[in-house]
Amino acid sequence: MKFVEQQPSSKAPSDWFTGDVWWDVIHAGQEPSRMRVNMVRFSPGARTDWHSHVLGQTLHVVSGVALIGTRDGTIFEARPGETVTCPPGEEHWHGAAPDRFMEHLALWEAKGDGSTETTWSEPVTDQQYNGPRTRELPHATP
Repeated sequence: MKFVEQQPSSKAPSDWFTGDVWWDVIHAGQEPSRMRVNMVRFSPGARTDWHSHVLGQTLHVVSGVALIGTRDGTIFEARPGETVTCPPGEEHWHGAAPDRFMEHLALWEAKGDGSTETTWSEPVTDQQYNGPRTRELPHATP
């Protein structure tokens, strides 16, 4: 057992995000681990660009209201303590509601072969971001 040396907080790159976003790398696994975990802090209205993860992504909301959008125009609204999974290859975005800060844990896996685990696309437009929201999350079947 050992303590992991903490890295300083860093500003997320503007070529992947709209608005002010900061993250702390919690875990960047070294082989054989492929686990990646970041604590991500979004200012009001800030959001990721469209992206997908080859092995999917899990988002656990810590504070604020998270918005998670899909290409079909659905925007899910998640609250503190709620966890949302994005399946492998699904293009999505996530960010803060326009009126409050939001923090979430972002969890995903690297492929293990050194290939890119995240594919980034274009920014989310204001029209896409401001679409209607739902609290009706689809539930996984056992």
